Amino acid sequence: MLSIGSGGLVGFALGLIGGGGSILAVPLLLYVVGVRNMHVAIATSAAAVTASALFNLAFHARNGTVKWRCAGTFATFGVIGAAIGSTLGKMTSGDLLLGLFGLVMVVVGLAMLRDHKGGSDPDVKLTSQTALRLTPRLALGGVLVGALAGFFGIGGGFLVVPGLVAATAMPILNAIGSSLVSVSALGATTAANYALDGLVDWHIAASFIFGGAIGGFMGSLASRRLGDHKRTLTRLFSYTIIAVGIFIVGQWLFFTAT
Repeated sequence: MLSIGSGGLVGFALGLIGGGGSILAVPLLLYVVGVRNMHVAIATSAAAVTASALFNLAFHARNGTVKWRCAGTFATFGVIGAAIGSTLGKMTSGDLLLGLFGLVMVVVGLAMLRDHKGGSDPDVKLTSQTALRLTPRLALGGVLVGALAGFFGIGGGFLVVPGLVAATAMPILNAIGSSLVSVSALGATTAANYALDGLVDWHIAASFIFGGAIGGFMGSLASRRLGDHKRTLTRLFSYTIIAVGIFIVGQWLFFTAT
């Protein structure tokens, strides 16, 4: 029940305000569900994030907001980065990983406070004429974001979106839809890498995903009703992420010192 409830909370946040909500999955698994191993929490979170991203990708694909070639190239190189990052994550002690994760939460919260601006090229496409210009940018961004996402077991959408905009100048709506290709690919790669060592708790992951689907549906409904207040809600959620991150870092420093 705690897994379903925690998944519902993450799903509700994602449905209500969009990207960034999945970063709460790891602390919820640790402090609410009671997962004691940081590596298991990361692996299980990655599996849940993958399912959530695929669900949202279907919605954006139906609305035609995904630029598949650009998204696919970014995701392909992102998978390489995620494989490297998740391997390094498995080699890192759980305590250090937890402290670094807290710092990342603070950074993500601060990033969410900024207004994301899209590019000015709604017709951008990856073709034989533009490949020489776009591919190196997409490749570099994919590897870097993938490595970070794999190391911490997060979706990385808060970095994929600006990465796609910087590489291609696509509008923000296309970047959000296209980012889900990478988020699902990075999550699947991270979960698979950890699963090789038996570190994914599939029972908890299934419960988390089930709760996330319910919460996501409710969050989407709430988003339509509270659309005028979405920016305020995003700011409140950002402050929550920052507060949780500071708590994790503080706890980590306390136990490290003692």
